[in-house]
Amino acid sequence: MTEQAGRRRDAAATQQALLDAAAKLFAERGFDRTTVRDIAGEAGVNQALLFRYFGSKEALFEAVIARDGREQLAGTPPERLFSASLRSMLAPEGPRNRTLETYLRSSGSDGAAAAIRQEIGEEYARVLATLTDAPDAELRADLALAWLMGIALVREVSGKEPLASADPDDICRLVVTATRTLLERTE
Repeated sequence: MTEQAGRRRDAAATQQALLDAAAKLFAERGFDRTTVRDIAGEAGVNQALLFRYFGSKEALFEAVIARDGREQLAGTPPERLFSASLRSMLAPEGPRNRTLETYLRSSGSDGAAAAIRQEIGEEYARVLATLTDAPDAELRADLALAWLMGIALVREVSGKEPLASADPDDICRLVVTATRTLLERTE
């Protein structure tokens, strides 16, 4: 199979297409249930290109998790990280950060992919911990992060109602208000 007709041979565009396809499929199916063939098909390229650019499915998974998580961390002020992550996760269409879904659906995977998931989770928690001066800031940050992951699990993975179809604005209004209390400064 060759690259789709009409697509110029562009290494950066091919890598981006593979990253985007992998992000979508890993979020939908998880690491173990996503094949290299599925990713290449979604990207419209030969699966040999996945190996050329990333070396392995696990390395591509690491790149997806690192890209999405680090982009959000780098591009979002700490005081907006929780709400931006929640809004992005809830976005019904358009640019949607599916890092938490990918993280949850692939949590049984081992190796370097597990290490990168752990590292990104720790980075999120570290940033959230800076929002409070409470002595248990790390615990509070982990609780906020657990709430995000729980919402993703219930809404996106299990599809439990009424959360699965709830309006994103309603969810954000309720959750962000409660999270501000959890992460508030005492002075």
